[in-house]
Amino acid sequence: MIQKMWYQGHPLQWMLLPLTFLFWLVSGIRRLLFRSGIKKQHSVNAFVIVVGNISVGGNGKTPVVLALTEHLTSLGLNVGILSRGYGATSPYYPREVTASDPASEVGDEPRLLSIRSGVPVVVDPVRSRGATFLVDEHHCDVIVCDDGLQHYALARDMELVVMDGRKAGNGWLLPMGPLREGVWRLKTVDAIIHNTKSTRLDALQRVPPEFTMSLVPCNFRNVCSPEITCSANAFSHPHAFAGIGDPERFFSQLRSMGISLSSCQSFDDHHHFSHTDIPDGEVIMTEKDAVKVHEFAHDNCWYLPVDAKLAESFYQLLHERLARAGYFKKG
Repeated sequence: MIQKMWYQGHPLQWMLLPLTFLFWLVSGIRRLLFRSGIKKQHSVNAFVIVVGNISVGGNGKTPVVLALTEHLTSLGLNVGILSRGYGATSPYYPREVTASDPASEVGDEPRLLSIRSGVPVVVDPVRSRGATFLVDEHHCDVIVCDDGLQHYALARDMELVVMDGRKAGNGWLLPMGPLREGVWRLKTVDAIIHNTKSTRLDALQRVPPEFTMSLVPCNFRNVCSPEITCSANAFSHPHAFAGIGDPERFFSQLRSMGISLSSCQSFDDHHHFSHTDIPDGEVIMTEKDAVKVHEFAHDNCWYLPVDAKLAESFYQLLHERLARAGYFKKG
């Protein structure tokens, strides 16, 4: 209901206006405290890149974090990934994530990032503390933050916003709309990366550089035995489910690959799965969901890894910012 209201509109949304005003007031005071210096930002001896958004829900940040990490590593930089660890129940922080850690303790996205990236991944709700850990323990040159655009306590060198086709929804702040900060915030970031074909933001008169990314599917992998792979034509009429910000984007991608789906089941982002959520027979899910269900999935469950492909012009912008900060020599 709330998602439909945010993106399709409903008269009942006006009942939430008082709560939205309170959210605006509290968040505005918090920003003012940091801007005035009353609340201090913590800086670390590393180049900090925040990959975030102004709305709630997933929209493709994780593939961007992985693409950035791979590219930065190829430049010879020592890279670490920092995450709040949404939904994590770790008994201690900062916590370095390993592939064997349960997603319930470290979060689904951090576990995925640890498996895929090959670099240190740390979760800590106090991001400044986690960033300090990455610098002190792993001597990271660059820290890529998965989310955290509104976590002003950690100073950053570059802010990237990822947006999908839902853009800013109805344009209202929480809970009346999906926004953590107003659309005005986009004017202050270093770049906007669109997880959609459109790169136009009509709501802004002036925008930072905008880039389009595409999600390139890899071979499907078995959830129980990831070393087993198959292609799209191996499926007959599988069931599909997704617990991400925009499940329909995943289902559409599967159909575009020529897969005829027998059913589609959407779950909330960061849904806590149980074995009853998994149907019998062929099942396809996202990689993010696979890290949460691998312990109880059956042997005919498959996931689709995707890689983010970013424009060369985006990497040129990244190189310029790194060079300006003394972390990279162009040419």
